[in-house]
Amino acid sequence: MIEEKRKTKETDITVKLELYGTGKSNIDTGIGFFDHMLESFSKHSLMDVDVKCIGDTHIDYHHSVEDVGIVLGTAFSKLVYPVKGIERFGNAAVVMDEALVECDIDLSNRPYLVYDLDVEGKVGNFDVELVEEFFKAFVQNAKISAHIIQRRGKNKHHIIEASFKALAVAIRRATAKNERVGIPSTKDVL
Repeated sequence: MIEEKRKTKETDITVKLELYGTGKSNIDTGIGFFDHMLESFSKHSLMDVDVKCIGDTHIDYHHSVEDVGIVLGTAFSKLVYPVKGIERFGNAAVVMDEALVECDIDLSNRPYLVYDLDVEGKVGNFDVELVEEFFKAFVQNAKISAHIIQRRGKNKHHIIEASFKALAVAIRRATAKNERVGIPSTKDVL
């Protein structure tokens, strides 16, 4: 278990993360839909995730969503690197009703995001453009390469939730222990 904190003029965030947990979570960002996505992320990654965010949501949700991605990604990075004795690569295709989202990741220590979700507008009060902001912040700070691609879907909630679940399952698979691989790189370092 690791605890990571970040305090700015816009947010005050504490994240506790257990990489090899059971998928239990305690999420409080003050943003209902985002809490729901992070709970799904925890459940399907099997990581134990606690998030407490006090943010300037009276302005909008942007700072809180992006900064949670920063802190969660930083905690993840500290638990994973240097990569040794785990699979390194993971992928998942997650279906949620009519929606299908695929995620392929590499625990590469080289951040890169390919984001291709066709969602606009809002889910409730939540601006769906913030989904990409969360993934950018998480990927950059987790130091992973991730391709999150929508294959089909119309319902914004379903598409977004499938994307969080696909990333979660891909992470679970990439962090699966496998001592036979040693350091999973021809460079001998990640």
